[in-house]
Amino acid sequence: MERAIDWMRQAERDLERAKLDVELGFYEWACFTSQQSAEKAVKAVFQKLNKSLRGHSLLKMLEELRSELDIPENLFGHAKLLDRYYIEARYPNSFPEGSPYEFFDLKLAQQAYDSAREIVEWCRDIIGKL
Repeated sequence: MERAIDWMRQAERDLERAKLDVELGFYEWACFTSQQSAEKAVKAVFQKLNKSLRGHSLLKMLEELRSELDIPENLFGHAKLLDRYYIEARYPNSFPEGSPYEFFDLKLAQQAYDSAREIVEWCRDIIGKL
């Protein structure tokens, strides 16, 4: 059963949550939730194409889709940025000392949100065309 719409709807909701996290100052969560939003949107594209996948790397997922779809080059940069936040934004052992929230700020959170928004918009457009 193809569930691309379900994945896409959750991606869009996660993106809304990331925006709230930016606004409320939960910058590490904004970065992680942005990554999750983009990951679910890309997985929606995989669903729509009836392709299976494993893992969480946006970069690897987009590279796998490159042979079938015209992917704007800037999305690969967004994927690289967001891939960093899958673990780094959540776990203290990602840094020599301190908690993740101490290492994230508005600039990083906004950048992550903007990157996720671009990936989500591209995925929404692609799903609409398939």
